[in-house]
Amino acid sequence: MDQMINEDEYAMKILIIEDELPSARLLRRKLEGLGYTVMAILQTVEESIEWFLSNVEPDLLLMDIQLADGISFEILERIKPSSAIIFTTAYDEYLLRAFKQNSIDYLLKPIEDEELENAIKKFLQFRRPVLPFDPAAFEALFRNTSQTFKERFTIKIGQSLKIVTSQQIECIYSENKGTYIYTDENGTYLLDQTLDALTPQLSPKDFFRINRSSIVQFNAIKNVAVHSNARLKVYLKHYESDDLIVSREKVAAFKSWINQ
Repeated sequence: MDQMINEDEYAMKILIIEDELPSARLLRRKLEGLGYTVMAILQTVEESIEWFLSNVEPDLLLMDIQLADGISFEILERIKPSSAIIFTTAYDEYLLRAFKQNSIDYLLKPIEDEELENAIKKFLQFRRPVLPFDPAAFEALFRNTSQTFKERFTIKIGQSLKIVTSQQIECIYSENKGTYIYTDENGTYLLDQTLDALTPQLSPKDFFRINRSSIVQFNAIKNVAVHSNARLKVYLKHYESDDLIVSREKVAAFKSWINQ
């Protein structure tokens, strides 16, 4: 790729938010090949929020939509950055058309060098977001795309296989380096995937990751109570745990989720 900038041009600050580290590193190399410096690579909603609270905002955000611990719109709702945003996404044309109609640029994965270069040139031409970004509207659109989600789990128990549907699950949690599902039949089963790997496979309409170690299913919620430090405590119909606390940075998104 040809260098796009020289020492006299605009010193742009770029931040990458992407949970697939190989993709993030490749994107950073592409940007560095164009002569830009990447401030940081962030992989989760929580990490990104913490970063924004203690750092100067970037000029440009290259942001994936689906992160390991949630949807990147949660970051925008909490922080409301003035940065321009280019989404990096693998989602369908219906969603991409909506982004384009609202003058928000996007890059479809896998990202082509020429498309990245053109997106950066477009930003440099305007040096600002074309229109204010409405995260609530785009999150609603994202949640209504045609993406399919995991509906059943096959679990090996000795020489047998047990099938658990997603609607039978009350929660999924990590403990002692293991990942477990707890069902409405009071069954606990060990899974062979991490919580981070499972999160994007679950329907965001039915499941919500309330903190680093717990995902809850909407129909399993019995009650929600106010907890300390502006957090919430979730009570399920069968599963009992003191760890079902909605982390502070997720409270707003969680309230929006349960009130859909």
